[in-house]
Amino acid sequence: MTESTELIELPAQETALETFTTPGGLDSYVKQVREKVCGTVYDMSKRKDREACAADAYKVTRTKTGVEKMGAALSAEYKEVPKKIDTQRRDWNTKMDALRDEVRKPLTDWEEAEAKRVEIHRAALENMAGQAREVGGLDVETLRQRIVTVESAVIGESWEDFEAEAHRVKAKALEILNAALTERQKYEAEQAELAELRRKQAEQEQKDREAEIAQQAADKARADAEAKAQAERDAAAKREADAKAAQTKAEQDAKDAAERQRRAEEQAEAERLASVARAEQAAEAARQAEIKRQADAKAAEEAEQRSREADIAHKASINNAALAAFIKNGLPDACAKQAVILIAKGLIPAIRIQY
Repeated sequence: MTESTELIELPAQETALETFTTPGGLDSYVKQVREKVCGTVYDMSKRKDREACAADAYKVTRTKTGVEKMGAALSAEYKEVPKKIDTQRRDWNTKMDALRDEVRKPLTDWEEAEAKRVEIHRAALENMAGQAREVGGLDVETLRQRIVTVESAVIGESWEDFEAEAHRVKAKALEILNAALTERQKYEAEQAELAELRRKQAEQEQKDREAEIAQQAADKARADAEAKAQAERDAAAKREADAKAAQTKAEQDAKDAAERQRRAEEQAEAERLASVARAEQAAEAARQAEIKRQADAKAAEEAEQRSREADIAHKASINNAALAAFIKNGLPDACAKQAVILIAKGLIPAIRIQY
């Protein structure tokens, strides 16, 4: 029974080997595919034509795959001619890929042109919208220049399917810029008014400071006289207070000396008791440390044993997998086993098992 694709009937089983091993044996099938998919003129402005172009290219790919699979099956079946078959497969794939690209070229060209067209319009929209971004700190003149730039943008048929969006972006940008301009003009007017108020306030403050300096000079002279009289009274009172303070200090010093002696004796006893406690704590800590050291040593030994056992099991698993792979791929059991042993022992140069 002859198998077929959407475009050709695959070579019959009885002639397939000859077809794949004869140079150019598949060229007639390439010709059949070309005759069925080439020659159609697609209108890339129409969706159905773009879809038809893509569908024809896909049919070429499906046909390529069907013949390639048949060649692969023949190559596996006839091991004595794999090089000839593989040469034909590569030649087939190269020609079919080229044919597929040739068939799809109108759609590819249209897609590239469409992407470029959209990119140009998007860039123009972004440039116009960008004029209305980060306008908070701009001065009046800069804002006016941006408004002129946006207003100068002509929105018409040249924008194609982006015309409506361009109108929206332009309107929004002008709305933002005009609002920012109004706000900035208001701000600058307020700043001018504030500057005038600050100037007048500075003049008044200077007059007030001069009057205050004169008043302070008069107040100081009066205060100096009062301070001199008060200083004389304070000096007499201090002398009397100092005499009383000296007597009081002498009495307090005697009391403090007795208290220090008592505290020193209590501190000495406390330090002695603390020393005894520290010695007991050190002995207990040494005992606990020895117990922990012995436990840690035992745990480390057990962990090392488990690690060795796990490593042996891991390597055995990988070696068994390698053995199974050798046997699966046609190596006799004894030979496969010997090969794994030699590789595992590192006796085969440039070959090793990755554990």
